[in-house]
Amino acid sequence: MFESAQGLRQEFADLEKQLADPAVVSDQARSRKVGRRYSELTGVVHALDEHQQLTEDLSAARELADDDPAFAAEADQISARLDEVTDKLTALLAPRDPLDSNDAIMEIKSGEGGEESALFAGDLLNMYQHFAEREGWSTEIIDAEPTDLGGFKSVTLAFRATGHDAQAPYGALKFEGGVHRVQRVPVTESQGRIHTSAAGVLVMPDVEESEIEINPDDLRIDVYRSTGKGGQGVNTTDSAVRITHLPTGVVVTSQDQRSQLQNKEQALRVLRARLVAAAEEQAAQQAEQARKSQVRTVDRSERIRTYNFPENRITDHRIGFKAHNLDAVLGGELEPLIEALQAADLAERLGQATESEKQ
Repeated sequence: MFESAQGLRQEFADLEKQLADPAVVSDQARSRKVGRRYSELTGVVHALDEHQQLTEDLSAARELADDDPAFAAEADQISARLDEVTDKLTALLAPRDPLDSNDAIMEIKSGEGGEESALFAGDLLNMYQHFAEREGWSTEIIDAEPTDLGGFKSVTLAFRATGHDAQAPYGALKFEGGVHRVQRVPVTESQGRIHTSAAGVLVMPDVEESEIEINPDDLRIDVYRSTGKGGQGVNTTDSAVRITHLPTGVVVTSQDQRSQLQNKEQALRVLRARLVAAAEEQAAQQAEQARKSQVRTVDRSERIRTYNFPENRITDHRIGFKAHNLDAVLGGELEPLIEALQAADLAERLGQATESEKQ
């Protein structure tokens, strides 16, 4: 059943050799990429080994059971474990997004609701930063436009896995893209009325410079003076950078770094992520799959989740997930929700793979 996956053993062995190669170790980008793939295949290869061993053990136990009934119970136990490993392998080998092993870049923007929306954007930022801490990821604010009350009109942050064994940020966070709606009494509300506002989240894979080619002639780069809350100057030099990708019209900015060069590097990093995300979106639209994923959509304006403060309830509208622990979720306890989204996505991918095999 899993014969076609046996080639992964050789790839795994090759990756192991590369990780011991000084040339690979000295190249951070390459080492990170090889390490991530090695981590992905570790579970697959271990499951393949266990599947093979259990298959052999089951055959031997059944053969012995013909002469000694005492081995029949052992055969049943081995068979049950083999079923578990088979299910695990099926999930591991299901068609997947090759970008799942990448780090991630997230943009959070306030939407309807004015200052209350900006405060909610800040709450989302804190939630994802706390979740990153729980996952062992590092986070970095690339660009931010704060408001006077402590919220954000927009904020861009990067997530990076700090070890090969960690869950990759993009594979976990990619389902967070969409419109997040909040229902609560704003701090600016004097009558105690519940308001509804929203913030938008965009999640993109953080890609290396070598993974996408950008023609320098396609870029218009402008520099300007960085500004902070209330329009106050952050520094006295024109260090902020705005990059426009002329073929697509994509515009990115960065002003939170200390120098113009650093801001340019960060802006280019976000631009690469946006272009890869746009290419993915276009490919998904062109595919016109018969069954649209119940988890991911290409519509960034889709309302995906509601945070109801009066009832301490969070609801994900795509999979019908509900929980009355909003305070814990906002504190970074996102694991049950993300696992539910990943499980729904896996079921969708397995279903599509089965349909493809029938055709």
